[in-house]
Amino acid sequence: MRVKINQNIFKVKTLIDEKSKYIGMMGKKFDETFNGLLFLMGGDKQSFWMKNCIIPLDIIIIRNNVIVNIHHDCPPCHGDECPSYGGNGNIVLELEGGTCEDLDIEPGDTVEYLF
Repeated sequence: MRVKINQNIFKVKTLIDEKSKYIGMMGKKFDETFNGLLFLMGGDKQSFWMKNCIIPLDIIIIRNNVIVNIHHDCPPCHGDECPSYGGNGNIVLELEGGTCEDLDIEPGDTVEYLF
């Protein structure tokens, strides 16, 4: 699957089940097969952390195909007391840290899903 924000297209891996959403980017890096993780969440209030991640991430909260919040360049956390990053939306997109600033992706931008 691909996600389009403005003129930028990202190859994403879609996470639906609870186990894959819990693991997310723990111990992983993006590669040529995907450069984003798309979490299809239930409910409206989301909270993510960076436990055992190895690269900084931009965490993008989406509601009704519109970006409502971006947490920029969230650092990895290797302890048990990790900060959480949240917002009100039903979809979360994770990209490599700094991507949103580099590509001028901002709250209010529309997100398209390309199959």
